[in-house]
Amino acid sequence: MQPSKDINRLLDLMAALRNRETGCPWDVEQTFETIKPYTIEEAYEVADAIERNDMEDLKDELGDLLFQVVFHAQMAQEAGEFSFADVVEAVMTKMIRRHPHVFAKSDADTPEAVKLQWDQIKAAEKKDRAERRARRGLVEDSKSSFLGAVQRSQPALSEALKLQEKAAKVGFDWSEPEPILDKVEEEIAELRQAMKEGRSERIQDELGDLLFALVNIGRHVKSDPEQALRGTNTKFRRRFGHIVRELSKQGTSLEAASLEEMEELWQHAKQVEKTEAAE
Repeated sequence: MQPSKDINRLLDLMAALRNRETGCPWDVEQTFETIKPYTIEEAYEVADAIERNDMEDLKDELGDLLFQVVFHAQMAQEAGEFSFADVVEAVMTKMIRRHPHVFAKSDADTPEAVKLQWDQIKAAEKKDRAERRARRGLVEDSKSSFLGAVQRSQPALSEALKLQEKAAKVGFDWSEPEPILDKVEEEIAELRQAMKEGRSERIQDELGDLLFALVNIGRHVKSDPEQALRGTNTKFRRRFGHIVRELSKQGTSLEAASLEEMEELWQHAKQVEKTEAAE
């Protein structure tokens, strides 16, 4: 089999890998559950390539993510559920339906109007989907609650943000960010107390409350907490890398360096960044 730009050739490749007689033993034994972590990982790697503005990597990572979609579709087809073509048709149907201002007649001509229209269409879709599931006997208690539509499978920071946004739609929300800062200080005090008591279960509980409050601040100042933290992670990698390089120039290592030496190099990295940003 030769590489090709034809999506059908990719589908053929996936079918060959899953062939129980001539395929790959590892691919053959996979299930939706075993593949799920790889799907999530590939989505994160796409995001990482975007943040690094590495277009070559982005091309590769998008291919890896597409392969995950093809993998799931192949397993579904084998189970007699749906095919890759059904996936394509479903998403096209959804996007056409959600963009009447492009593919039909609609008065939505601003980003705000489009967002409102999108939410209204999604709400109608959700109602129809719930009714279909009920007819099939697939109603789940977790979906029947007001917050049930917020998926638990997403990153915790993203889940917290979605929960807060959902609650805010019915008025359960702060009117401005300043009082949330007071809440953060309150949660810090409670975390300090839990640490003083040395109760690991309460420490984890209070740490969760603090993170939830910080997510709330991000939402109010229109700064996505997941992206904010990922940005800080990138910054930490960059500054720690500076420490490693400088220690290497000095003929020493991380293990041999003192905390004071590493902190001095950390501050130097921060100063270098400030200088470069000002230029």
